Parts: sequence; structure tokens; C-alpha cells
Amino acid sequence: MKLDPEVLKLLVCPETKAALVQDGATLVSTDESTRRRYRIDGEIPIMLIEESEVLDEETWRKIMQRHGRLDS
Repeated sequence: MKLDPEVLKLLVCPETKAALVQDGATLVSTDESTRRRYRIDGEIPIMLIEESEVLDEETWRKIMQRHGRLDS
């Protein structure tokens, strides 16, 4: 399930206000210092910090590279 690109443009990480990328059924913050991932339940992004997960740096970097947000 892909979120509408216009909706995705409006969503930001609630902790840092960084842009998000959709990676499967999750939204991942582009902020390297927090590396938060938020799940999408049905068509609803769950944007609660306490329900997010912090990705390890390697996983976050792979996701950012996949979405063109980092150089190889």
C-alpha cells in the first residue's frame, strides 16, 4: 500500500520535523540522529513517538540509499 505522494509531502517526523520516506508499510525519518521508523496500520500512519522504533545505523542507511537519500 503506497501513501498518496501529496499526503507524504505533508507528513514529518513528530520528534525532529524531518522528512519521511515510505519503505513498505512504514515511514522512516530522514534524520540520521534519531533514525525513527513509524508503522502504517491499514492506510493510517501511526505517528506516535512512543510507538515508533529506532533503527540501527546500518538498517537506516540501507533504507536511505534505497530511496536515493544517501550516496552509496
